[in-house]
Order: sequence, then structure tokens, then C-alpha cells
Amino acid sequence: MSTSTHSSKANQRRVAFATVIGTTVEWYDFFIYATAAGLVFAQLFFEPAGESIGLLLSFASVGISFLFRPLGAFLAGHYGDKIGRRAMLVMTLVLMGAATTLIGFLPTYATAGVVAPIMLLLLRILQGISAGGEWGGAVLMAVEHAPRDRRGRAGAFPQLGVPLGLLLATGVTALMTGVISPGAAFLEWGWRVPFLLSIVLIVVGYFVRRAVDESPVFQEIAAAKKQPRVPIVELFRRHGLLVIVAALIFAGNNAAGYMATGGFIPSYASGPAVGHERTDVLVAVTYGAAVWLAFTYLAGYLSDRIGRKNTYFLGFGAQLLACFPLFWMINTGSLPMLYLAMTIFAVGLGLAYGPQAALYSEMFPASVRFSGVSISYALGAILGGAFAPTIATALVQATGGTDAVSLYLVGMTLISLVAVSLVRDRSGIDLSIHNQAEQEVGSFVFDKRTAHAAEEPIRTP
Repeated sequence: MSTSTHSSKANQRRVAFATVIGTTVEWYDFFIYATAAGLVFAQLFFEPAGESIGLLLSFASVGISFLFRPLGAFLAGHYGDKIGRRAMLVMTLVLMGAATTLIGFLPTYATAGVVAPIMLLLLRILQGISAGGEWGGAVLMAVEHAPRDRRGRAGAFPQLGVPLGLLLATGVTALMTGVISPGAAFLEWGWRVPFLLSIVLIVVGYFVRRAVDESPVFQEIAAAKKQPRVPIVELFRRHGLLVIVAALIFAGNNAAGYMATGGFIPSYASGPAVGHERTDVLVAVTYGAAVWLAFTYLAGYLSDRIGRKNTYFLGFGAQLLACFPLFWMINTGSLPMLYLAMTIFAVGLGLAYGPQAALYSEMFPASVRFSGVSISYALGAILGGAFAPTIATALVQATGGTDAVSLYLVGMTLISLVAVSLVRDRSGIDLSIHNQAEQEVGSFVFDKRTAHAAEEPIRTP
């Protein structure tokens, strides 16, 4: 099946549903950990280190998983470019669900000593490997099934899984802290329930993902027997600089996003500096996730109308404008101002996240596309969000205020703004393996080569 004809509308709807359900489950699992890290893990697993150091260690455990995302991206990219997108999506979903559910059964430091945080870190590493492989497969299934004039909207569906996962994670946690297991009960047993619920979500996601067709681009690659022998080697040999720039495009948005998703804002706003009730903050973050969700989909739609880069410029501009007001509003101690802060912050987050799936998919050639988008995303997450909550916590402890955190976010956003200005908007380019020569060149604004310059054959077995 040629990508010029794409897949049927009915199958496109199934793919959209499968990608958004699967990524929502994946990121619910990922964010449940980050939320618990900001609220209770310092007491449950790192208590001997003391309150301040324990919180830093707890946030560092969030970041450690990012270091293993590239491993997941390498593995999923390699096999996704060789055996298909769908198989890797099912495998990453099962791995994430198993790791998350097991965290819900872990003993704490009080009962198991140092074994408890070690087991916690090992399971967090498995979450990182799964997350590293998940995103690339999901976006390619969505974008490669879509007609060329709707790739932005189609690619926005797996992107919706991040704010939906955050909304679900914070919503479930707020239900536990505010209704089912308030106060000491949450610290005693309530924190386990959101992790254990993952098993139900995984079963649903598994059957939904098994029901969709393989990507039409991969079907072409397999039929033509054009799978590279070692996709990652081909990727870095031909497109190493493109991977780095793509990673930097994501880094600024990811650093900002992990202020909320990585647990820093819930921890800071419910701590002594601001003093909100834990449940009130979680509900506000859940609301912010809903705003983020809306603007992520809007960005996908806009990217089909005004282009990927222009949508990014809007998003990063809005993100820059929000960096200082975000914490000024939170520091007032007013709950309505917290909601307003989450609103203005979520606008930029969504606008700079929605077009990413389509932009990345159109940047890399078909034969190494899974590897390219997965590894770029994983590296961008390390440079951006991996230790953003840890850095923010350390900056607040060192300076006694949040202005340094805002400056940090401004710097990261400017780096991404420069990076996206370096790439060419290739909206609508034919993604088929038969258009490999054109895909190999022209991703950078300064690359003046023609398609004929890239007709070196792909190395196949």
C-alpha cells in the first residue's frame, strides 16, 4: 500500500484510538511515579537521608529512568525498523504495565531497608526503557497511516497521551488523597492503589493495539526488503546532526513540562513555601493537564494549516512569556492564581508539543524513521526533563526563591527555539520508502543538496 493513498478512514480512526489509548496508559504509569516521588517517596524510600536530601533523591529517581530511555529507543528503533511498528508498541505497553504494577507491591525502607529503594530504582529503569521505545512507534503508526494534509492532526493523537496520562495520574492520586485515603492513610497504603490500577489499563490497551493494521510505510519497506541491516548505524552515519538538533527542539518543551509532570510544582505548591493542601494542588494540576490536552490537539490542527515551524514559534513564544508569571502566581498562595498559573503555562506546553509527531516523522527517511524519531525523543527528554525537577528543587534550596527556576526554563526554551529555526518545514512530503532519496536531504535550512545527492543504496542483508 502506498503512502500516497494512505489507509482507509475506518482504519485511521482505529489507529488514532489505539495510539491515544496506548500512550495514555504508558504516561499514566510514568506520571504516577513522578507524582508519588514529589509527595511520598522521600518519606517511604529515602527517609534516612533527611527531608531535603530525601526529596532530591526522590526526584533524582525520576530522572534516572530518562538515562535508560535511549536504550529503549535503540532497541525499539532497531526492531521497529526491522520487524514493524505494531509489535514494538505492544511490547512496550506490557513492559511499562508490569513495572508499574510491581511498584505497587514494593516494601518500603521501614520494612526492607536499603533493598526497597534499590528495587524501586530497578523498576523505574524498566519504566524508562519502555517509555523510550513507546513514543516513536505510536507517532509513526498515527502519522504514516494519515493523508499528507492531516498528519499534524493525526500525530497529535499520540501526543494527547501525555496530558491525558497526567490528567489521569493526578486525578486518581487526588481521589486517593482527598476521598479514599486522606492523611496518614495515603502514606500507609493509599499511594499503592494508583500503581496497582495499571494492570486494568494495560489489558485494555493491549487488546486495542493488537486490533490495528501495521503501518503502510513499514508494509512497503518489508515488501521491498529494504530494511537496513543495522538501522541505528545508518541513522548516525547519515543523520547524526539531525538527531541532535531534533533532540534540542524537544528539550525546552520537556523541561517546562516536567515542572508539573515530574512532580516539582505539586511538591513546591503543597510545601511550606506556599502551603496549599495536597489535594487542591493535584486538582489544579489535573485542570492544567486538561488545558494542555486542548492546546496540544489545537497545535496539531494548526500545524496542518500554518506549518509545523510556525506552530512551534507560537508555542515557544507562549512558553517564554509564562516562565516568570508561572511562579509569581503560585507564590501568592492563592488557589485561583494557581489555576491561572497552570492555564497560561499549559497553553505554551500544548502549542509546542502538538506538532512534534508530524515534524519528526517528516524529518527522517523511511528506512530509519523509527530509530530517528525514537532516539531524538529520548535524547531530548534527557537534555530537558530528566533532571528538571531535581535542578528546580536544588535552585530553590540554594537561592530561597523561584526566579532561578524561571531563568532556567527561559534558557531551555531559547535553545529549542533556535534549534527549530534550523530545520526546514517539510509538511506534506511523501513518506514512502519509494521517496527515500528526497527524504535523505533537505531537513536543514542550510542543506541545499538535491535528491540525487542521496541516492547511495541502503544496506540490506
